Amino acid sequence: MSRSTIEEPGDADWNREARNETATQRLDRNWADLLQELRVAQTGVQLLTGLLLTVPFQSRFADIVTHQRVVYLVTTGLSVLATGLLISPVILHRVLFRMHARRELVAAGQRFAISGLATLGLAVVGVVELIFDVVLGPLAGILAAAAALVVLIGLWAVLPFAIRRGLAPADP
Repeated sequence: MSRSTIEEPGDADWNREARNETATQRLDRNWADLLQELRVAQTGVQLLTGLLLTVPFQSRFADIVTHQRVVYLVTTGLSVLATGLLISPVILHRVLFRMHARRELVAAGQRFAISGLATLGLAVVGVVELIFDVVLGPLAGILAAAAALVVLIGLWAVLPFAIRRGLAPADP
């Protein structure tokens, strides 16, 4: 793995000077930070997946139309995939335990986290579409899903990248 997969140019120098941190200490901190972030996401995705898995056993499920069944199945698939992606760093850690592969673990964990969060976002949009469709009709479902997608893209992509762009490389 290249260094650029887990740190920005100058990041190692800044951490060494500002935090008095070795490369190994930085990797350990990055791993701990990633695990904390994953704990938040894992709880949400596991609750969503659990809820979705119970839906077919509800009495009104037989009343939904084909389009709603397709949205339900795609959304459930996305939620299960997000669960797998967000839990994968833990499994990877178990497999790589005591192999001194922290750099690879952090880099792969970063990719799993981003992929899992993106997939979770799509699952949330699917749930919003399904709920609004069932309660208010197809047009409301499409409009609510579009609004949810715009909000999530704004909060999870546009805002973070705008803040990142505004930071000077040497900013802490």
